[in-house]
Amino acid sequence: MAVPNPPLEMFPANIPLPPKFSDVKLEREYLKKKLTGAFRIFGKFGFSEGVAGHITVRDPEYKDHFWVNPFGLSFNLINPSDLLLVDHDGNVVEGKLPLNRAAFAIHSQIHAARPDVVAAAHAHSVYGKTFSALGKELDPITQDACAFYKDHALFNDYSGIVNELEEGKRIAKALDDNKAAILQNHGLITVGHSIDEAAWWFITMERSCQAQLLAMQTGEKLIEIDHETAMKTRAELGFPLAGYFQFQPMWQDISATLDSIRV
Repeated sequence: MAVPNPPLEMFPANIPLPPKFSDVKLEREYLKKKLTGAFRIFGKFGFSEGVAGHITVRDPEYKDHFWVNPFGLSFNLINPSDLLLVDHDGNVVEGKLPLNRAAFAIHSQIHAARPDVVAAAHAHSVYGKTFSALGKELDPITQDACAFYKDHALFNDYSGIVNELEEGKRIAKALDDNKAAILQNHGLITVGHSIDEAAWWFITMERSCQAQLLAMQTGEKLIEIDHETAMKTRAELGFPLAGYFQFQPMWQDISATLDSIRV
């Protein structure tokens, strides 16, 4: 179930909010730089696994097109000029490097099914893929995990490497209107109304998987947060602008060291 933003008057007057643009070209440039930074951050966290993993952002002008990383290029080396613009038929409209067919099969169907989604993130991170083998959703055992309470899905229909649109459609259907899904025997996928939000949900979901796996290793009974408190906590930290804001310290760190992607 999607979590709405609280009224803006509830936020401090000077809190950073996603920028608004009157020029689509400037917005596209901003999104490509922010997407590049998100990849650098994923690389820093070690979320890369060979050629697997992708983050996409919907083009601000051509809503049935999205920008994505090219196949086989290190997250740590991606620049805005490397990104591919892909339409929903799988044609590379801009860019010269190869397209990851799994990225197209998954992300095209999510963007098509969810007009509200601006960005989506998927990677074969260690704790996410380990947790996915359990075939279950995250339990509300920590404050951070409550961001996903009743707001993530389990896709339990793994059939191999995602090369066909039909599996992408099934993933999108399982995701429904949630912010994330655990792809059983595969890994995690998160979505958001901004690149910042989608990336943050992935990072904190990965860490929540890690926390639960570590807690399970103790052999002790896990103490779950009760339903009412978990729902209250989700309302306080699981809404879109919270995801955007939580990402900003990471963005500050990466943009301070990479002048080429500073926005």
